[in-house]
Amino acid sequence: MDERATGIILRTRPLTETSLIVHWLTPEFGRITTVARGARRPKSPFRGKLDLYYVAELSFLRSRRSGLHTLCEVTLRDTRAPLRRDVHKLEQAAYAGALIEQATEPDTPLPELYELFAAFLVHLAQRQPAAESVLAFELKALRLLGLEPDIFESRHSDGARALIRALTDSDWPVIARLKASAAQLREIQQFLHGFLIYHLDRLPRGRSEALGRRDS
Repeated sequence: MDERATGIILRTRPLTETSLIVHWLTPEFGRITTVARGARRPKSPFRGKLDLYYVAELSFLRSRRSGLHTLCEVTLRDTRAPLRRDVHKLEQAAYAGALIEQATEPDTPLPELYELFAAFLVHLAQRQPAAESVLAFELKALRLLGLEPDIFESRHSDGARALIRALTDSDWPVIARLKASAAQLREIQQFLHGFLIYHLDRLPRGRSEALGRRDS
């Protein structure tokens, strides 16, 4: 029997000349992977519905032998079009998706993490890309994953400690109005760099680009 979910597309890649593998984040099932058979054909019912960060209602037939399920239907809800007009917004969205993929197991429902990612994409679509947004996503995701750093155990300046608290606790409109100094941002970036490596074994791909740094 088909299963239904709401999903955001994290990644796609070709499987054959006519089919795609589509990686989704859903509130109902967590991360799932589907094959969209025939999706690359000109007259496919999936045509124009499967691209990065699209939000859709989907139905799929669960595989009994692997984690690759068969995509049956897709009803597109939002294309997040503004993300495709700014490469830095795409880099920040891609990094957030990479962090989720690295820090979570497939087929594990994490509705709060789905809501965080969905809200982050809305924020990116509406605002200019900023390092504060990426750091806020990292801190909020770490909290949801049970890995929130204890800011009082680390040697932060008072300004950086206050900024970490604001980035973690504030909603996205407030975060968009925060004015951080370059020194505060650098201090938090470096701290989370080591923190992520310690807890995730390595940095999720694309962090330097997401933060606007091209030198590492």
